[in-house]
Amino acid sequence: MAMSDLRPGASSADADPVSADDSASTGESSGAPSEVTPVTPPPPSHVKDRWRGRYRRNLVVTDFAALVWVVYGTQLLWFGLGNAQLAAGSDSRISDLSYWAFSAILIVTWMWALAFVESRSDRVIGTGSAEYVRIADASFRLFGAVAIIAFLTQIDVARGYLLVSLPSGILVLCFTRWMWRQWLVVQRSRGRYSAHVLLVGSLPSVTQLARELARTPSAGYRVVGACVPHAKTADTIPGTEIPIMGHVGDVTRALAATGADTVAITSADELPAEKVKEISWSLEAGRQHLVLAPSIVDIAGPRLHTRPVAGLPLIHVETPKFSRGQSFLKRSVDLAAASLGVVLLSPVLLFLAVAVRLSSEGPVLFRQTRVGFRGREFMMFKFRSMVVNAEELRAQLVAQQRDSGNEVLFKMRNDPRVTPIGRVMRKFSLDELPQLFNVLGGSMSLVGPRPPLPSEVAVYADHVHRRFLAKPGITGLWQVSGRSSLSWEESVRLDLSYVENWTLLGDFVILGKTARAAFAPGETAA
Repeated sequence: MAMSDLRPGASSADADPVSADDSASTGESSGAPSEVTPVTPPPPSHVKDRWRGRYRRNLVVTDFAALVWVVYGTQLLWFGLGNAQLAAGSDSRISDLSYWAFSAILIVTWMWALAFVESRSDRVIGTGSAEYVRIADASFRLFGAVAIIAFLTQIDVARGYLLVSLPSGILVLCFTRWMWRQWLVVQRSRGRYSAHVLLVGSLPSVTQLARELARTPSAGYRVVGACVPHAKTADTIPGTEIPIMGHVGDVTRALAATGADTVAITSADELPAEKVKEISWSLEAGRQHLVLAPSIVDIAGPRLHTRPVAGLPLIHVETPKFSRGQSFLKRSVDLAAASLGVVLLSPVLLFLAVAVRLSSEGPVLFRQTRVGFRGREFMMFKFRSMVVNAEELRAQLVAQQRDSGNEVLFKMRNDPRVTPIGRVMRKFSLDELPQLFNVLGGSMSLVGPRPPLPSEVAVYADHVHRRFLAKPGITGLWQVSGRSSLSWEESVRLDLSYVENWTLLGDFVILGKTARAAFAPGETAA
């Protein structure tokens, strides 16, 4: 199930803050229950919806404050404290208007535009890019309308005033929304402000979706129970403590018992179309919602298109590919950023080279054969952070019990082969800076899958070779999502997700997270 298929606002009846007594419904109690764990009855719908109204009002207040600051700030910057007026053409029926009044009208209209596109809807808040896209869309449409109206009415609005207000307003609005999103993520990590979900479907599909939702609590879905075929009500979903509430035909009773406000159907093998309709009709309008969760994983929103055909909501999934334009754009960004990085970091590169050379015997650079784009081998460069005979010592260390890495990637948190200066470089990922020259040479990219060793590729399953559809990167999802603590399956999932859902904006997000992670203690994936 793709996380992008489930929006956090799919239910308009998220739960109010969860008390400690609710832990049973989410599997937070200790030990497997011998019988169905009692679930706290759902609070009245007006109580469950109360946080939504408060959150929406908070967004209105901060949006208004942001626009007042941006619009009037731009006016003061452009015209000063004077009473500047718009210049109307000779044939215009509109009298000259003060910029103080025009700014007020612009702010009110901007607020209306944000409300018109439902940028504060609970269906887009909390996760995904839809909230920010709607802000930008409403803003561009508004300023486009202002330009058209000004042209038709022959009103001369200062172009600089508009050109500064538009991007500044979008940036400030997105920043304040991002701040609120961080607050909401914290609340959801505590089990609050989330939809209560009842999963319905086969046991494997229910288990998969439950794990996906548990992995990303910020999405706003909190599983409180499941209905599966041929199940006993004393069972739980494998690997969790989420109670199974009965057969797929017991949805209505399970909703009442768990207080769920969202039904997620994970498979239709045991549910004919008429039964799905009955479930939909039995839900309370405006408070309970139905979500259909197709069994597709790690597919990004831009590749999914819903098209109703003959009454069927068909989901079209585009085939992942890099167009020539995308490849050219990614390569251009790599060249520009790597060139700038080499120039700006040249003093750091020189200092590290001297430090490595003086601190221990051996070459400054560590050269290693890795596998890159389309399975071609290349020579990767790093500052040497280990002793010269590190590879010889590796055979002895592999037999030891490791506290990091996984079954494919060899890793140790306190690797005895690492030199003192190497430990400092690894802590801040400075040993990887020479890979900028790999980027300039075209064998690597700034962002991409982890470049594996040939010995690792030899044990790859067939599907893992899809990671070679993109150039390996200095950083990537694998590095900003857990580094050496990730399991092999999770590392593969992240790399394949990056390859199949690449966007330039996603690269910038990963680079930003990498810069932040570089200043946090940790080990990089070698």
